[in-house]
Amino acid sequence: MKKRFQMIVIKRLAAFVLLLLPLTVAAQGIDTAARHAVLLEVETGDILFEKEANAPFPPASMAKMMTVYLAFEQIKEGALSLDDTTRVSDEAWRRWAGSEGSLMFLSAGEEVSVSQLLHGIIVSSGNDACTVLAEMMSGTEDAFALWMTEKAAELGMTNSKFQNASGWPAPDQYTTAHDLAVLAEQTVRNFPELYSLYSEKSFTHGTDFRNGKPITQSNRNPLLYRMDGADGLKTGHTEAAGFGLTGSAIRDGRRLIVVVAGLDSMSARARESQSLLEYGFRAFDTYGLFKGNDVIGEADVWLGAQGKVPLVVESPLKLTLSRRDRTGLKMTLSYDAPIPAPIVKGQPVASIVITAPGLEDRRIPVVAGADVVQIGGFGKIGAALSYLLFGSAGQ
Repeated sequence: MKKRFQMIVIKRLAAFVLLLLPLTVAAQGIDTAARHAVLLEVETGDILFEKEANAPFPPASMAKMMTVYLAFEQIKEGALSLDDTTRVSDEAWRRWAGSEGSLMFLSAGEEVSVSQLLHGIIVSSGNDACTVLAEMMSGTEDAFALWMTEKAAELGMTNSKFQNASGWPAPDQYTTAHDLAVLAEQTVRNFPELYSLYSEKSFTHGTDFRNGKPITQSNRNPLLYRMDGADGLKTGHTEAAGFGLTGSAIRDGRRLIVVVAGLDSMSARARESQSLLEYGFRAFDTYGLFKGNDVIGEADVWLGAQGKVPLVVESPLKLTLSRRDRTGLKMTLSYDAPIPAPIVKGQPVASIVITAPGLEDRRIPVVAGADVVQIGGFGKIGAALSYLLFGSAGQ
């Protein structure tokens, strides 16, 4: 028979620890003009708001985040260095010479470092820098685009395909707001030191042919100039994609990531992305439920050397909830009782079902906190009788 134990209705939650399983929280009281949007809490992985988050659209320059991700990964693994240099090929220069797209203003044949190229991509949004870095890392941009798509699948970006390193319009090139949020989250998590490049506001490279002066370009991310705690990531715009932005900000130890796409102006892009981030910081908070290896109760054991086994939540658990919804949070412990021996420590034996008004129900595994061996012989008869009389089936 299955026993269901009502554990607690939480009206107030103290600060605890960390969450590992993402959920979707039903956003209330806000909307956005963006055709596609996601608001993500990084620590918990919880999605606080979404709108057409899994519908594909052209990535535009937000594809450059994947180009940067691959470079960051190679640097972290020691296969690439910020000081490594490469020569700008004639082919790369010719592809972008006179282009109306964003440029780092590289010259054919010049030697340029990986650090300069990354600044040229992140700050200046240089399409030419993307092509040069792709050729340096993969030989050709086509080969690099295949690498981008493979990495996307590896990261869990389930609906993304890249045809070039810059996001320049191309047939059969697409992503989603959800996938871009995943990419941003993985960048923040995996490369905390290199990620700081995304917060730089200007970069100087090249010379203006008209007056011979150095060319200084400002970071196109409006959040860096208008929102406290903003430190990334990348804007994008094409006629087909509209105006988009993948942004991130940290406040009081909480980091949120926002993706908006399909807007009709730069001002709308800035306004909508900031509005969603401010909403996330204002309306939601992160609440700890359990620390790792917390014992949450005991369960009866059938024919075991011990009559009960401790129940343990192995991983720390946090939830991000709206402040209104937290008062209705409930947790229900469920398991088949008694649990038959033998039982191995760490064996899944129960689950906690977490419910709240604005929350998708979540089931958290609960494991045995100790080994329990099975008794044999005449001990089984006594244990069975003990369970029938006293509700305990242990020795």
